[in-house]
Amino acid sequence: MLELKGKTAIVTGAASGIGRGIAKALAGAGMNLVLADLRPGPLAAARRDIEALGAQAIDVTVDVSDAASVAAAGRAAERAFGRLHVVVNNAGVAMHGTRVEDVGHDEWNWVMGVNVLGAINGIRHGEGGHVVNTASISGFFIRGGRNQGAYSMTKCAVVALSKALEQEVEDAGIGVSVLCPGAVETHIFESAATRPERFGGPYARPQQEAMHVAGRGLAPELVGQRVLQAIRQREFYVLTHAGERAAIKARHERIEAAFDRAATWEKAR
Repeated sequence: MLELKGKTAIVTGAASGIGRGIAKALAGAGMNLVLADLRPGPLAAARRDIEALGAQAIDVTVDVSDAASVAAAGRAAERAFGRLHVVVNNAGVAMHGTRVEDVGHDEWNWVMGVNVLGAINGIRHGEGGHVVNTASISGFFIRGGRNQGAYSMTKCAVVALSKALEQEVEDAGIGVSVLCPGAVETHIFESAATRPERFGGPYARPQQEAMHVAGRGLAPELVGQRVLQAIRQREFYVLTHAGERAAIKARHERIEAAFDRAATWEKAR
């Protein structure tokens, strides 16, 4: 089991939601925390919460889609605590309620910049014993009727990136986890309100914001405890909603059926 007490973790998207839940769990395990987020006010509030748990923490404003911003956050972490041992690339934005053909150019750049490049930029700055990348259960299948193809595409990429990273760092003794939760009580459907100016600036996505129904998602603190368990036990796939098994099984059965057709075609050639 990986010993975490006295070591240091950086968590992106730490001002609220899953990031804040993970930070609380790691603080409870005795880690020092570097809290990173795009929103200075909520980020400072999150730091105060973490410090109230008895942990040492700093907050760093960061845009994970900007490699230079992430590099600066890494340097701030090293100045405060030295070497990083756990890197949690959690920051993400939603892109629900819009058909793929209707997603605008700035929206594509933004959702890919945060969800995909954010993870890529983060893994380049970890020197420690474990990396956690937050994907989604939507990284395994496209949920019908929600027009979330752009979002799911980015989360599929995070799953693939994480698997490749696991293979590449295996001999170095570095663990990798990919977190794939279902519905969690977060503000992700409101993420358009913080879109950076270079991607078009803040805007409203009412078709997306209407999807949030308070109280229907898992508490972020529970997700944080699940991630802490996964880090300690070196789990790769980190799932939180067992009820999604049927959708994953259906996808696999469809793939198996395609292999059966391929086998029949090969015999007939």
